[in-house]
Amino acid sequence: MSQGMHSLHSLYRIFLTSISRTKRNTIVVFGETGAGKSSLINLMAGKNVADTGGGIEACTTHWKEYSIEFHDEPFKVFDTVALDEPQPGIPQYFDAVENVYSLIHKLEREGGIDLLLFCMPAGTLKPMHQLNYRLFRNFLCDKKVPIVLAITKLERERVMEHWWTRNQETFRKKKIRVDGHACITTIEHSQKESRDTIWYLVENVIADGQKRAWKGVNDLSVSSMLLVGNENLRARKDIVSRLTKHCHMSPEVAKELAGRVKKVVVEGAT
Repeated sequence: MSQGMHSLHSLYRIFLTSISRTKRNTIVVFGETGAGKSSLINLMAGKNVADTGGGIEACTTHWKEYSIEFHDEPFKVFDTVALDEPQPGIPQYFDAVENVYSLIHKLEREGGIDLLLFCMPAGTLKPMHQLNYRLFRNFLCDKKVPIVLAITKLERERVMEHWWTRNQETFRKKKIRVDGHACITTIEHSQKESRDTIWYLVENVIADGQKRAWKGVNDLSVSSMLLVGNENLRARKDIVSRLTKHCHMSPEVAKELAGRVKKVVVEGAT
């Protein structure tokens, strides 16, 4: 290789590295009420940046953004509204999903998402957990975003990783497939171990995703479907079909949710 070509190749590598550093490291955290999402973000930050509250009410009623540095590298971490069991006619779940979809739609336009961080407390794997997993992975991000699992509230485990050893087969049977997991606690005497564990997972999965040249959710099909004038009704039916088939939602919940998604897309296009 000539000296000129070598210099050009080096500049190109620097350019690609620069793009990677400025566009990447976007993390979306999701889970149910009381899962410990805000505590997880505080653990990652190494200080209290997110309000954890003290009652049973959800602390986060609108998505929030936190800028966190680790190993001198910037990360944008988004805490989403808690998603609990959906019930037709009760607006809280649909309000939450509409808020989450508006965030995904925003990040889609800004370059995509690097990682989904599914936060759930140790205990029984519930249908609600399966629904949240499918909603984010299959519907909102169209299976294009790496996803990892953070199991919280493991204070009673002498060796936290043993919880996963006992329960991983249940996750496999329920078809919850993740790119990695972290068994953690946010209690003070174990914070350093847990913080190291979650960051080791996050950094490795994001780096692996970048090696695969993942391009984000810029081609998210839901948005484009809903913006085709005369095809609007059929598109909405297609969304209902996707929600019932891939997320196992009831038709009633899927229809109401499809209307909320349409609202976000149309308002974002005006």
